Amino acid sequence: MQRFFLEVSYDGTGFSGFQVQQNAVTIQWEVEKALSVLLKEKIVCTGSSRTDAGVHAIQNYFHFDFYGTIPDGLVYHLNAILPAAISAKKIIGMKEGLHCRFHASSRVYRYDLHVNKNPFLVNRSWFFPYPLEEDLMNEAAAIILQTNDFSSFAKRNADVKTHLCTIFRSEWEKTAEGWSYHVEANRFLRGMVRGLVSTMLLVGRKKLDIKQFIGVIEGRNNQKAFFNAPGHGLYLVNVNYPADFFI
Repeated sequence: MQRFFLEVSYDGTGFSGFQVQQNAVTIQWEVEKALSVLLKEKIVCTGSSRTDAGVHAIQNYFHFDFYGTIPDGLVYHLNAILPAAISAKKIIGMKEGLHCRFHASSRVYRYDLHVNKNPFLVNRSWFFPYPLEEDLMNEAAAIILQTNDFSSFAKRNADVKTHLCTIFRSEWEKTAEGWSYHVEANRFLRGMVRGLVSTMLLVGRKKLDIKQFIGVIEGRNNQKAFFNAPGHGLYLVNVNYPADFFI
């Protein structure tokens, strides 16, 4: 048996998230169905990062195990039967035991806001037509770099053993359309990026001051954070692995 990594990108609009769920159309369900048809056996995939409903991915990975030989042109044929919103990028043969989730060194997310109504950004960015203080938002973003316990930004019933995360990058950037928040970490909790964005936007609007923002973090209580940022503004930009991982 050999393990294979499959790189994918997708528009999350219309999907009930990434992971397989009962009575719901998800990214994983579509990929497993397509692989099973082409490889003529039941294929079960494991994902590197679970994205919520409506969230997009520029790069994400699955891994799956297969006893046979991968046929030539599998990526081409996958793309022929996958929905238009999902693209298979490449398949990489890996050593047994390598895990696309547990061996990832970091994930990078971006959250996009646009400040002027734009029909071409529907389901691609959050329309947020309010004045924001860039200095205050980046002050809050810098505080996140100094934080490792994100209990306040984890949704209830998250099946995790720890709320500790290591943040490598956290910053707001002004864009042509509005704003983007960039964050990189070794791991993320369910709903964490949207919780951070929602709460920092209150700081940017001066509805929450820096001391109160620190209080939300130190309170370790998700009832004090805000989670109203919609999924469609969020992108999984890339999943990083150690150097030479794919060689």
